[in-house]
Amino acid sequence: MNKKIKKPWPTKAAMAQIYQQHLWGGNTHDFYSGSGSHNPEIVESYLKVVIQFLKTQKPPLVVCDLGCGDFNIGKQLVPFSQKYIGIDIVDNLIDRNNKLFKADNLEFHCLDIAKDLLPKADCVILRQVLQHISNAEIEHIVTKLSNYKYIIITEHIPKGAFTPNKNIISGQGIRIKQNSGVNLLTAPFNLKIKEEKILDEYIVKENKGCIVTTLYQVF
Repeated sequence: MNKKIKKPWPTKAAMAQIYQQHLWGGNTHDFYSGSGSHNPEIVESYLKVVIQFLKTQKPPLVVCDLGCGDFNIGKQLVPFSQKYIGIDIVDNLIDRNNKLFKADNLEFHCLDIAKDLLPKADCVILRQVLQHISNAEIEHIVTKLSNYKYIIITEHIPKGAFTPNKNIISGQGIRIKQNSGVNLLTAPFNLKIKEEKILDEYIVKENKGCIVTTLYQVF
């Protein structure tokens, strides 16, 4: 009997299509990672707390940004890092970032963070990434997070009580449409941590939930 061959996750093609067709907005001549990476209210609030955290770390941390997108946010964190590694799944986006952003302590890599070996670092940033991908992929990512001392997770979740971690097909919206959101500490992910601290919470208008940034210390 032939074994059933699993189809590859559609994430790479889905994300490439999102950028190619500008489904998150922006002009038609460049990559654009959506309002969550460009709305000044969201961005400034986020940067304030993350920069404050990075400044407290002596020596500065090596930071791995998993899903760095168009780098509108990451570029502002580079000066506060010993080394900053931007990772994204879209080849053309990484090529573009390599051309636009230069610093001695900055590098970019095109990787599938669910499948590929991730760089060594002190701190991982996952900013509104997990909300777009399936539970199966998240589970693979979680197995790698124990290698990092700090994890800074940002997720768009419903306000109030909700059922966490309903599954989705990668690239087809986010869980908030199902009154759900990603919580790595609960099943099926069950991430083990030492400490948890909410750094920032931005309430999205028109009752569309909130964008929460949480700092986890793993060891």
